[in-house]
Amino acid sequence: MFPHSPQEILNWSSFFDHKFQISKDKRLKNFYKAGTYDEDTPLNEIDFVALDFETTGLDANQNSIISIGLVPFTLKRIRCRESQHWFVKAQDSLEEESVVIHGITHSDLQDAPDLRRILVKVLDALAGKVVVVHYRRIERDFFDINLKNLIGEGIVFPVVDTMQIEGNYQQEQSKGLINWLKGKRPESIRLATTRLRYGLPAYPPHHALTDAIATAELFQAQVHYHFSPGDPIKKLWL
Repeated sequence: MFPHSPQEILNWSSFFDHKFQISKDKRLKNFYKAGTYDEDTPLNEIDFVALDFETTGLDANQNSIISIGLVPFTLKRIRCRESQHWFVKAQDSLEEESVVIHGITHSDLQDAPDLRRILVKVLDALAGKVVVVHYRRIERDFFDINLKNLIGEGIVFPVVDTMQIEGNYQQEQSKGLINWLKGKRPESIRLATTRLRYGLPAYPPHHALTDAIATAELFQAQVHYHFSPGDPIKKLWL
């Protein structure tokens, strides 16, 4: 019996084999068939893909994906020419608060395809790669729940979360009595603020493709400063 919560999965390769056997949707079967890396694979041998969603709100059970951006990369190179971006037809109504944040309006989505129409393209871009995100509860939860609503079957896959990496680092840097007495507290782990600490340029926020590229750059910087290219992927994926 395999767990369905990502937090409970200990062997992602075996889990993908299992999901390939039981998935009913052909598109998901092909995604799982591509498999994933062995947990001991070094970071410098992995093909990653940075993924970002813009949504109608922050509740995956009530809101939906309206924009998808992704870009494949390795520790040495970001393949911007292979990046992709889609607007997606909303499954619910746009909330005023979210429009203010991402600037996507009803007119932008008027001719946007349903997620089902582009699902093959999205899954093909992710298949066989390790997905990198900044705050996994958006990309992983929204993808899973939106697909359950649309095709009756969700999706589960490992991710590297640059927000989690930064949160862990900030906690480590600020713990201890001396740091407490000095008033040192964890700094913001928002994407734009975190990038500035690594000397990365400021990009306009809340555009799915721009944020995907920004996440890829941030991950490269985090590995350079805090890890080794030879570290195994199991050290970072969740």
